[in-house]
Amino acid sequence: MASGSAPTSSEYVVHHLTNLNQTGEAQADIIDFSLINLDTVFWSFGLGMLAVFVLYRAARNASAGVPGRFQAMVEILVELVDNQAKGVIHSETSRKFVAPLALTVFLWVFLLNLMDLLPVDLLPSLWAFGLSSIGVDPGHAYMRVVPTADVNVPLGMSLAVLLMCLYYNIKIKGLGGWLHELFTAPFGNHFILWPINLLMQLIEFLAKTVSHGLRLFGNMFAGELLFVLIALLGGTATALGFLGHVLAGTAWALFHILIITLQAFIFMMLTLVYVGQAHDHH
Repeated sequence: MASGSAPTSSEYVVHHLTNLNQTGEAQADIIDFSLINLDTVFWSFGLGMLAVFVLYRAARNASAGVPGRFQAMVEILVELVDNQAKGVIHSETSRKFVAPLALTVFLWVFLLNLMDLLPVDLLPSLWAFGLSSIGVDPGHAYMRVVPTADVNVPLGMSLAVLLMCLYYNIKIKGLGGWLHELFTAPFGNHFILWPINLLMQLIEFLAKTVSHGLRLFGNMFAGELLFVLIALLGGTATALGFLGHVLAGTAWALFHILIITLQAFIFMMLTLVYVGQAHDHH
């Protein structure tokens, strides 16, 4: 974004969709494994710690008497996740680990998505002001605050779920049993079908992992982009544009609350389903 003059609409959109990386330069490519998006790491880690802290406080302050509103809300959430885990994962030993993990994933993804409801220019403007106060060009003050709109975060989470699936496949079935399943399912145990079965299994693992991450990324990226476009209406310097900005922003924010919650729930449920499938034998 050009400094010293008002940005054009395209510059405004590109600036808001650009991550801050370790070089301090723009990084607008969807995937670049040579760079680390510092804003994504900061907000992901910070909100992850917030999710853990919320659950820790709820567990520490839990009482057997009449629960307060905060404890009641957490208990409802815990019961919801536990019921979903019981319906998918039948191993009590595995569920003791997977159910709390699913709860943490749901709350973490929800908080990451929730950042999309903040005013588009609030945190980036504060970041630009802070940098300008120490003599840094605010035109390079990139700051994306919705980590799930960065493809690295959803795909990183889905890869972690894939590793869990591989772990439970080997733990439940044994290495030999899992390898036998890779070559004999879904079409049967015949040596002619072994390459086809293996290919189908690998495609299934790949498709589940990619779709798991990209579903969350696509919805949150689209929501972030729409908020940026709505924010452009407020910069038209006309009463009609400002009114459209307020009405459209309010309507989309209210609808986006549903998307934020639904995407967190879907990501959690797919995590439970994929890990549950690792417990099942063909």
